[in-house]
Amino acid sequence: MVETQLPERGVVFWPVGTGDSTTIVLGGDLVVQVDLRDMKAADEDGAVVAAVIDRLEETLPQPDGKTPYLAVFALTHADSDHCCGFGDLLDSSVLIGEIWATPRLWRELSEDKTMCEDARCFQEEVERRVVATLKAIEDGKEPASGDRVRIIGYDEDREDHSYAKLPDEYFTFPGQSITTVDGVDVCETFEAFVHAPFKDDCAGDRNDTSLALQIQLRTGDGTTGRLLLLGDLAYPTIKKILDYSESHDRTDRVEWDVLLSPHHCSKKVMYAPGEDGEEELKQDILDQLEKHASPDARVIASSRPFRDKDEKGNNPPHLLARDAYESITAYKVLCTGEHPTKEEPRPVVFALEEGLGLELVDVSSLESKAQVMKAAGGGRRLLAALGTASFPAASFAAAVGAPQQRGTAAARSAVQQARGDEAEPAVQIGFGDA
Repeated sequence: MVETQLPERGVVFWPVGTGDSTTIVLGGDLVVQVDLRDMKAADEDGAVVAAVIDRLEETLPQPDGKTPYLAVFALTHADSDHCCGFGDLLDSSVLIGEIWATPRLWRELSEDKTMCEDARCFQEEVERRVVATLKAIEDGKEPASGDRVRIIGYDEDREDHSYAKLPDEYFTFPGQSITTVDGVDVCETFEAFVHAPFKDDCAGDRNDTSLALQIQLRTGDGTTGRLLLLGDLAYPTIKKILDYSESHDRTDRVEWDVLLSPHHCSKKVMYAPGEDGEEELKQDILDQLEKHASPDARVIASSRPFRDKDEKGNNPPHLLARDAYESITAYKVLCTGEHPTKEEPRPVVFALEEGLGLELVDVSSLESKAQVMKAAGGGRRLLAALGTASFPAASFAAAVGAPQQRGTAAARSAVQQARGDEAEPAVQIGFGDA
C-alpha cells in the first residue's frame, strides 16, 4: 500500500477523470469535501482514477476512535461528474457533519428535471436534514452533527419549498462568508466567501447556478492560502463575479493562489460569442484573473489527460483553455489526469506552510516512510493509496514543467529565484510503502 503524509492544513485535488473531487483540510479534525466523483472504474486493475470514498474512509480523522468524520460536504451543482458516488458515501462508515446545498435541486424537482440517481440521493439527504433541523429547533435544541444543513444562495420560488422554514442563520447568500463548520467557529483558520449562485441566475442552466467560493486557509502566524472554486461557471458569470468584486472594493475576495479551472478546463471561461455572434477569446477576463493571482499562482485542471488537439464532442479539457491559463501564470497547468504521469496519476496536493503559503507537494522525490514522516514534521496522514505502483524517480520539474516566462513572469521571477532555478516546492512530502 502506498500512502502519504500531509501537514496540518492543505488541499487535495483527486484524479477522477473529467470531474471534481476536492478535499480541504482545515486542521484538527475538520475536513471539507467539495464535490465528489467516485466511479466503479476505480476498482478495476490498473485504474487511473481514485476510489475517493475508500480513501476518505481510510484517512479521515476519527474523533471517537472509530468513525471517519467529514465535517462538511458541499455540492457545487448536481451534475453526475460532481456528485457521482454520493449515495455510496452515505452508505459508507463516514459521518458527514454538515451539508452545504444550493436551492437549485428543489427547483429541478418541482419542474421534474432529469437528475442522476446520486443527485436524488443528495437531495433526499438534504431534505431529511431540513426536517431534522426544524424538529431540533422546535424542541429547543441545536441540530446534531450528522443532521446539520446550510442553504447557500437564493431562489425566487423559495417559499414553495420546505427549506424556506429554516431560520435565517441556516442561509448564506452571495457576498457573505462562512466561518463556522459543523457548529465549530473556525474564523481564525478558515473562511469560505460565497460569490455565486446569483439570484438572477436561479432559473438558468444548471452549470450557471454552480456554487462559487473563495476559500481562505490561515496558519497561526497569519499566512494565508487562497483557493478559487468556481464549479462549472462560464464567462458571463465569472466576469460578473470579477467585475462586482472590483467595483465594490473587495478585490481581496478574488485573489487566488490556486484556481480549480472551471468546468474542468473548459474554454467557455475565456471564449464567448462576440458582437457578430462568433466565438472569440475574451482577453478581459484573463487580464482580471492575472491581476488577482499571486506571483506563483497555479491552475488545476481536474480532468482526464489533454488530447493532442481539441475535437468537438471530446472536450473539456480544452487545449485552448490550457494555453490561455498558461499565458497568465508562471507554471504549466497541473492536470489531475497527468500528475505526475498519465500512467500513474496521483493526487495534486498543496500544503499550507507558515511563511510560505500553499506549497505544491512533491510526491515523487521521497521514497521511504521515514523520510515522509520527517518531511511532514509529524503531520498526520490525510491520503491513502491510489494504487500499489511506485513512483519513478523523476524530478519534480520534469513532472510539472519548469516556470515559463509569460504574463507576470517578471514579478514572479523573484519568488522563483528565492527558491532556486527550478522553483521546486518548499514542502516535499512523498509516497512510501507501508
